[in-house]
Amino acid sequence: MNAPPNGLLRQTSIYLAGVSGRRPRVPTDATQLEQRAETEMSRDAFAYIAGGAGTGATMRANRQAFDKHRIVPRMLRDVSKRDQRIELLGRTMPSPFLVAPIGVLEMVDRKADVAVARAARTHGIGMVLSNQASRPMEQVTKALGDTPRWFQLYWSTEDELVASFARRAEKTGCDAIVITLDTTLLGWRTHDLDRAYLPFLRGKGIAQYTSDEVFRRIMRTPTDPAPTPRPTLNAIRTLVQLIRAYPERFNPADARAAVQRFTQIYSRPSLEWDTLRFLRERTKLPILLKGILHPDDASRAVEEGIDGIVVSNHGGRQVDGSIATLDALPGIAAAVDGRMPVLFDSGIRSGADVFKALALGADAVLLGRPYAYGLAIAGERGVAEVLENFQADFDLTMGLSGCTSVAEITREALADA
Repeated sequence: MNAPPNGLLRQTSIYLAGVSGRRPRVPTDATQLEQRAETEMSRDAFAYIAGGAGTGATMRANRQAFDKHRIVPRMLRDVSKRDQRIELLGRTMPSPFLVAPIGVLEMVDRKADVAVARAARTHGIGMVLSNQASRPMEQVTKALGDTPRWFQLYWSTEDELVASFARRAEKTGCDAIVITLDTTLLGWRTHDLDRAYLPFLRGKGIAQYTSDEVFRRIMRTPTDPAPTPRPTLNAIRTLVQLIRAYPERFNPADARAAVQRFTQIYSRPSLEWDTLRFLRERTKLPILLKGILHPDDASRAVEEGIDGIVVSNHGGRQVDGSIATLDALPGIAAAVDGRMPVLFDSGIRSGADVFKALALGADAVLLGRPYAYGLAIAGERGVAEVLENFQADFDLTMGLSGCTSVAEITREALADA
C-alpha cells in the first residue's frame, strides 16, 4: 500500500538533500522541466512530443485559460490533515489524476511505456495505456501490477481489429476503454511536417498492432503496393529502423507491410455515434469518450449510455485555434450534471492547474507532457519524480487554499474570471 501523498514531506526531503549538496535532477517547475527535457531529446522526438497544431494557438489558449482563473485561499481552517483520494469507476485513486496516453515513448527512453508503468505503480497512480504505445499492452500491464489501468483506443477502419484490442484490454485487466475521438484525421502538426518526420513510418509507436494476431493477419492480405522511396542513405537507415522495430527481426518484408497496413487502417474519419454500439456489444468494460469540447456532445454521450468523458483538445495537437479545454469544461460539466465522470486534459502543468480544473467541474485530470519530459531526463525515476511532485504540489495547494479533501474544491474556490 502506497503512503498517502504529503506535500510537506516531499518538500522537506528535497531541502534536506540540499544540505548534502544534492539538488533535484528533475526540475520542479514545468517550464524548466520542458527546457531541460529538450536538451535530453533528439530534435525529432522533442518536436513530436512538445509540438502542437498549426501556429500553436490552441496550446497557448490552454495555458491562458488557466492563467485567467485565480484561486481565492480561505483562512483559519484546520488543514493539518488532507486527503486527495477520489473514487473513479469503482476504484479508489490516491490522487485526482491519471497518467495520460502518450504514443511513441521509445523516442524518449528505451524502456518507454514500461518505465512509465513502473513509475505509476510506485505511487499507485492509474495509467491510460496508449493505442500508439512502444510496448504491447501485455508488457505494460504486467509492469503496473494491480495499479488501475485504462486502454486508449483509436478506432481503426478495421472493426475486427477494434474488437481484438478490446478483448486484449479486458484480458490484461483494464478497467475501461477510452475512445479518442479527435484524431480521426491527423492534425496539421507543423513541427513534425517541417522535419518531414512521422515516427510511425519508421515502425515506432505501433507495438499494439504488431503484437496483435488480427493485425498480423490483415497486414499479410494483398493490397496495393505503397510508393517506394528513393534508395538514399536516409531511406536505408529508415529500413534498418523498421527491421529493428518489428518483433521478428531481419524480416524487412513484414516490417514494411506492417507500416504500410498501419497507415491504411489507423484512423476512421467516418466514425459516428452509431458506430460506438459495435464496441458496446463486444465489451463489458466501461467506455469513455476523449475529445469532447461541446456541451451538446456531452449530453449526447449521456443519452447514449457512455460511462464517462474526457474534455480534451489533444493538448493542442489537432485543431489550431480550438477552444481551450478549461474554457469548455464548465459548460460540459453543467450539461453532464453529475450523471457520469468528467475528466480533463490539455495544459495541466502544476498542482494549481489540477485544483482549478477540479473547481470548474472535473472529477479527475490526465497528466501528459510533464511525465514524458521526466522520462526524457531520468527514465523511470524521472517519471516517478514528476508524479510525486504533482502529488506534493496539489496537496500543498489544496491545504493552503483551505481545503482538506477533493470534495471541498468547488467553484467558490476561484475568483470570477
